[in-house]
Amino acid sequence: MESFVSLGVSPGFIEKLTERNIREPTPIQRLVVPSLLAGKNVLFCSATGTGKTFAYLLPLFQTLFNSTGAGPGDDPGIEGRGPELLILAPTLELCSQIKKEADFLLEGQDRRIKANLIIGSANLDRQIGALKKDRPRIIVGNPGRLVLLARMKKLKLWNLRALVLDEGDRLFAEELASDTRELLGLINRDRQLTACSATLSPKSRDLLLPFMAEEALFVEAGEEEILQDRIEHWAFFCEERRKIQNLRSLLGAMRPKKTLVFSGRGGQPGNIISQLQYHHIPAAGLYGDMDKKNRKEAIDGFRSGKIPVLVSSDLAARGLDIPGITHVIALDVPADKGPYIHRAGRTGRAGNRGIMITIGDADEMRRLARLEKNWGITIYPKVLYRGRVCLPEILEEKAPSKNIVPPGPAQKVRE
Repeated sequence: MESFVSLGVSPGFIEKLTERNIREPTPIQRLVVPSLLAGKNVLFCSATGTGKTFAYLLPLFQTLFNSTGAGPGDDPGIEGRGPELLILAPTLELCSQIKKEADFLLEGQDRRIKANLIIGSANLDRQIGALKKDRPRIIVGNPGRLVLLARMKKLKLWNLRALVLDEGDRLFAEELASDTRELLGLINRDRQLTACSATLSPKSRDLLLPFMAEEALFVEAGEEEILQDRIEHWAFFCEERRKIQNLRSLLGAMRPKKTLVFSGRGGQPGNIISQLQYHHIPAAGLYGDMDKKNRKEAIDGFRSGKIPVLVSSDLAARGLDIPGITHVIALDVPADKGPYIHRAGRTGRAGNRGIMITIGDADEMRRLARLEKNWGITIYPKVLYRGRVCLPEILEEKAPSKNIVPPGPAQKVRE
């Protein structure tokens, strides 16, 4: 089996990885690291929780360290050069997590190589001051704020060696596509490009073609077993009007340690949180129109375990990496498998097991059945009975004359 040494990762970075007990590369890292070290453009697709961030940080950081700018006597941050590595991500939380991982790898390495976080919720003047003071060679940020700084001529992009689009499909979604395209249009095409996601669609890959000087290598790791083996999938049939009530009952019955709840409807998270809190279930929210302070408090409370339930929209939780999430509950079923994979991938991480639960009406159960068939997973229909989660067949045996199990949709999930 290949090791980090055989992949060409430097001893300094291998030592950092051992601090987290990471001793062997994941399948996607084995495929991506050598190609990026060789200077190739790489678009890669891998399930959540499989080490995508280190798959690009390790080789790109190593290339940066080996560049002439980091040699003795050189000042890599002379005014006007600008960053050499730019990492784009769609959400503030994902940007912050990438920056944290970058800082971890950089700790104890060349002190002249710095990474700055440039996100839309931070003070603009302070960011401009930090760019002047730190002269970072690495920047992690979201497209909107980076475009603004580039327009103001406070961020120079002509010196880029490498560009990363983390969650590349989301960066080309409707709400971010304009800023992403404008920013990419300001960057020289003659630099290394990396894009990754759990669901990097052919359409997203085609959108990147105009911004590449050379053809990219597409890598897809066969890691569906994470969704199949580490995560158990359940489905509860429920009419739309009773979903929040069923969510409350389910949380009360299972008392999960750490649960992430997804609602795809814009105004729904706030309503869900209010109803949970009214019934004395500690919950916080994470959605688009929250300010930075409230978002941080919600994530910190959930991460520490003080708040056991976090209710989020899909965009807000994109790339969210919080250890110990035991359950994910979705109150709707997306039209395609991409959002389902991202939701489910918040649990079952780092070798742990998790449970993905969908609460849906008849139409949503039919969509879920199609996703089940296309993705090759098994989704088990479940019901709540007297405060316990049960299989429908057991209830039919106990009470065959009662209409406890909704006819049709729940069973169809297994077809």
